Amino acid sequence: MRFTRPLAAVLGGLALAAITAGPAAAADGSFVWVGPKGKAYAIQSPPERKCLDMAQEARGPQNSTKKALVVYSKKKCKGTALRIASGHSAPGSVHFASVVFNPR
Repeated sequence: MRFTRPLAAVLGGLALAAITAGPAAAADGSFVWVGPKGKAYAIQSPPERKCLDMAQEARGPQNSTKKALVVYSKKKCKGTALRIASGHSAPGSVHFASVVFNPR
């Protein structure tokens, strides 16, 4: 199964962040989650230390980057936080509305 169908809103924001941040500020690897209708989505080499809001339903985060990440229950990295170490994932029942990679 191929996990390369990112949400349009997130992709646009990530592309802009990647262009302005440069390669040194990216969390190498991929971040995968389950979106609407059970479809898998992924972000390759996401920007570090930037809060990214999910445009649609997001659950089951999988961290395949080389850095830890934190998912939040609300947008703008607010609400209940769940830290996910590199190479780990959360159950599919874990819903989130925003994420930050390699948080401080």
